Amino acid sequence: MKNIITFIVFGTFLLAIFGVFIITRKQSVVAMPDKSANNNEYVENADFPGLKILKSYDAPVKKSDEEWKRILTDEQYNVLRKAGTEAPYTGELLENKQKGTYVTADCEEEVFSSDAKYDSKTGWPSFYEAINEDAVVLVEDNSYGMNRVEVVGRKCGGHLGHVFNDGPDPTGLRFCINSLALKFKPQK
Repeated sequence: MKNIITFIVFGTFLLAIFGVFIITRKQSVVAMPDKSANNNEYVENADFPGLKILKSYDAPVKKSDEEWKRILTDEQYNVLRKAGTEAPYTGELLENKQKGTYVTADCEEEVFSSDAKYDSKTGWPSFYEAINEDAVVLVEDNSYGMNRVEVVGRKCGGHLGHVFNDGPDPTGLRFCINSLALKFKPQK
């Protein structure tokens, strides 16, 4: 019982320290485009001033669940189509240090460059920016009682991960992305 209480107290202390870090971290202003916004409404997010975040997004490529299940593995389907999350430190692209381009596993849409990849020590591949301003769409995500910003592929709307404001310069962003949502194309 004493160990459980110690664990809870220590965990609460760590969460408080992390919260202070996030609140005091400098805010980065990065503008995402409003192209292909599908007339969706933008929302304000105090953690991401200047980012264009949609309330919802309707991707141009439409397929039935059966079609997606034929294209994707069960694990990829869970992440990309059901907004699942792979376990930390399990993704095959986490330790990838090759030069090249990361594309979505569903539509093979270019989304991140190896030049923007860094080790965030969180257990998922992390990038400080998308490959270009049209590569991804940011969508409000209030699931599980949290206020987060989801990262989806522009073309197919597949869930890639989330973006956080605790990344390195020059953007201050951390695109925390599931390996299962990506494929890697080495530089030639």
